[in-house]
Amino acid sequence: MASLSTHVLDTSAGRPAEGVRVSLEAADGTLLAAGVTDADGRVGDLAADLPPGEHRIRFGTGAWFEARGVAAFYPEVVVAFTVGEDEHYHVPLLLNPFGYSTYRGS
Repeated sequence: MASLSTHVLDTSAGRPAEGVRVSLEAADGTLLAAGVTDADGRVGDLAADLPPGEHRIRFGTGAWFEARGVAAFYPEVVVAFTVGEDEHYHVPLLLNPFGYSTYRGS
C-alpha cells in the first residue's frame, strides 16, 4: 500500500498554513482519512495504507481564511490524483486568497 502526506503554504503571507482542515476521499466520496495541518503546515501521515486508484484531497481553505479575517474566493480546494505504485505520495498546496497551485512533491 502507498502512503500520503500534504503540506499547505500560504504564499500571500510567506509561511505555513497552520490549522487547515484536510480530508482524503476515495473516488466515490468515501472518507478515508482526515487531519489538520500542524505548525509547519503539514499533515505528515494522512494515509499509511492508501490503495491504488483515484483519490481526492479536500482542503478547507475558505474556513481557514475566514478564521483569519481574510476574504477568499475559493471555499475549498479539491485535488484529484491517482495512486499507482506502493510508494510515498506527497501533495503540496500553495495557497493565497484568490488562487492556488499544486504538484506532486517528494
